[in-house]
Amino acid sequence: MRASRVVLLLLAGTTLSAGPAAGQDSPASTAHPANWPAAKSVGLVDPAIEKKIDELLAKLSLEQKVGQMIQGDTASIKPEDLRKYPLGSILAGGSSPPLGAPDRSPIGPWLATAQAFRAVSLERRPGYVPIPNIFGIDAVHGNGNIVGATLFPHNIGLGAANDPALIEKIGRVTALETAAAGIDWAFGPTLAVPQDDRWGRTYEGYSEKPDISKAYAKALIDGLQGARASGTIQQGNVAASAKHFLGDGGTTGGIDQGDTQIDETTLIATHAQGYVAAIDAGVMTVMASYNSWNGEKMHGNKSMLTDVLKGKMGFDGFVVSDWNGHAQIPGCTGTDCARAFNAGIDMVMAPDTWKGLYESTLAQAKNGTIPMSRIDDAVRRILRVKFKLGLFHAPRPYDGRAELMGAPEHRAVARDAVRKSLVLLKNNGGVLPIRASAKLLVTGPAANDMGPQTGGWTLSWQGDGNKRTDFPNAQTIWEGIDETMRAQGGTATLSADGSFAEKPDVAIVVFGEAPYAEMRGDIRSLEFEPGDKQALTTLKKLKAAGIPTVSVFLSGRPLWVNPELNASDAFVAAWLPGSEGGGIADVLIGDQAGKPRHDFRGRLSFSWPKTAGQFVLNPGQPNYDPLFAYGYGLDYRSPGRPLGALSEVSGVDASLSNRSVFFARGATPAPFGASLGAGITRSPVDSATQQEGAIRLAWSGAAPAAFAITGPELDWSRESNADLSLRIVYRVDAAPKGPVELAVPDGAAGKGLAATAMFSRKPGEWQTATISLKCFATVNPGLKKVASPLRITAAAPFTVSIADARIVSDPNASGCPE
Repeated sequence: MRASRVVLLLLAGTTLSAGPAAGQDSPASTAHPANWPAAKSVGLVDPAIEKKIDELLAKLSLEQKVGQMIQGDTASIKPEDLRKYPLGSILAGGSSPPLGAPDRSPIGPWLATAQAFRAVSLERRPGYVPIPNIFGIDAVHGNGNIVGATLFPHNIGLGAANDPALIEKIGRVTALETAAAGIDWAFGPTLAVPQDDRWGRTYEGYSEKPDISKAYAKALIDGLQGARASGTIQQGNVAASAKHFLGDGGTTGGIDQGDTQIDETTLIATHAQGYVAAIDAGVMTVMASYNSWNGEKMHGNKSMLTDVLKGKMGFDGFVVSDWNGHAQIPGCTGTDCARAFNAGIDMVMAPDTWKGLYESTLAQAKNGTIPMSRIDDAVRRILRVKFKLGLFHAPRPYDGRAELMGAPEHRAVARDAVRKSLVLLKNNGGVLPIRASAKLLVTGPAANDMGPQTGGWTLSWQGDGNKRTDFPNAQTIWEGIDETMRAQGGTATLSADGSFAEKPDVAIVVFGEAPYAEMRGDIRSLEFEPGDKQALTTLKKLKAAGIPTVSVFLSGRPLWVNPELNASDAFVAAWLPGSEGGGIADVLIGDQAGKPRHDFRGRLSFSWPKTAGQFVLNPGQPNYDPLFAYGYGLDYRSPGRPLGALSEVSGVDASLSNRSVFFARGATPAPFGASLGAGITRSPVDSATQQEGAIRLAWSGAAPAAFAITGPELDWSRESNADLSLRIVYRVDAAPKGPVELAVPDGAAGKGLAATAMFSRKPGEWQTATISLKCFATVNPGLKKVASPLRITAAAPFTVSIADARIVSDPNASGCPE
């Protein structure tokens, strides 16, 4: 699966609303607490614990109190730093590594990391009161940071299952596999209610309606924390974090971190309901959202965080910010943001800005900018969670329980979740279930690839760059089918390109989106594979050969796939199923007589679009007209009527979807083009993988000249602050006789980076350069108006062949060209 199947939202001229000036609220973004629901739970307050907190607060220095309110990331902090900067929490972000080991590591290095930070936090030293650290991680579909963990279907698939009892089991397994790694805190559940499916985090939501999210909030929190927060780390429970408060799924245009422009009544009815259930369940933490509400950043909205969440709704755990989310508040920077604390953030996630933030916050505490009452309230809330979770008690019986990672009984829960999440959209001719004695052909780019199967937030932030060996306790879809057919007496053959020597009885084609997470996953159209219909080509070839075809579609959202539906006899929405590919075989493949072994139970928790332009498609809206409505799903008992031929007119300009691929397969895909300066010649050449899959660019050296990708103006201000890079596949055919500059110009005359050394290495060999967008931002601050996503300038003779140029996620944070 190539990254071209994921597109960035890089809107020309798009800017996020900055909101009002620091310290002010716009009337439209000021909440009215009287309108909000109150929680019914008794909450986390325990008189015995509160007495201990009183005693501890009286002993703490201001330095320690401020430290409790800041969280640093493993990629930028070491345990010994805690002796000078007594931070209260550590996290490991989606691509952050354990100490002294790769980010893709098994339980051992992760346990050692958690224990190392914990040990320093509990040291007895002069002037310091030992307070245990709380270690958090994005365990959003199982403990997906750790090699060998059980990986569940992402939330969109679990929403289709609509089974709260299953969700509680998933929470319990996730807690056990998180606690076993020495980690105390899972950043979930995500309670977003996505309204625009172009949003790159749609798959993190359970449903486009709030009812499933509300039911699941309690179920998952009970699984993670124990019912009504009755469990402790000693019992294998961990703290949960309801996120992201509030309205992250409602941003205009589906823009990640964008502005949710709705009235307060809609905000409550659609986006707040899961939080009511979460607070009733005793959730220990709530994570603030990046998004704005009517122009006001949630991280700085006191009326929402303090007056509503902590006041009317009765939340008495602590509020944590999102990754450097405080820096987006007007008037703030990553290292200076009193407004976040004063608005109601109790702990700021400052992954790489923690040191400067600690120093500025300490100064603001001393001069009264942050009142002592606010500091004591924040620290009380943090200590309340630490006491409640049992972090002050030394025994950690689950630490190092390696046998729990991917345990058979845990994988059985995940496999059951896969079975229950599958939605059957089409089954013409009753091609499903497949007889166990059949001859099967299995093909498609995702059939034997854990990447598209597990999606984002899997061993890395964006979920890419993973190898099969990174999943020792897992099974691909092909492996599950093969195992099932062998056990049942049939045969299955894996074919990369769909070719076959002997005609099969049935073909299963597995395809879908490449992995992605926030920002990179934002798209502009709901068309699947615009301009690059490889899966469709395979389906049509099989159909022309008279072979019944079953499509297994992997995606993080409903997409317009009418051409693929027309070319399929059966079509299954399998979402992002996780580590247990065998769960798909359980439902698709019957017994020797062709009777089902498991039936389809999944029903759509998101409406399926009739055109690629139905971005906002939710029940109750005027002119609601989906292809498959919310709640749709066939099964073997109720096969439904055959699905007729569907329109293959997408309704949108497919080129608008491409904002990340600038050169591929010998061409510049729309909406991009290319320009050649005087003295540069262009000719087609073969790439390492395709005939005429590259272009050769030759500079005569008569005068300075540039080759540039042209197209719409792009705003990369967000992307340049993330782990995203420009990747170029190239071959030096004649080393440059003079300087070469590589640029992502911000404006027509934007500056570039020296790249002579890069374009001088390994002449005659195909190679790949990955350059962080942060490098280009050093010479063109902001990158708000990118005129060209790639420009190569030379003034002397030079020849290079280019095979590919695109934006990719880059969790290893590649450097700059030399």
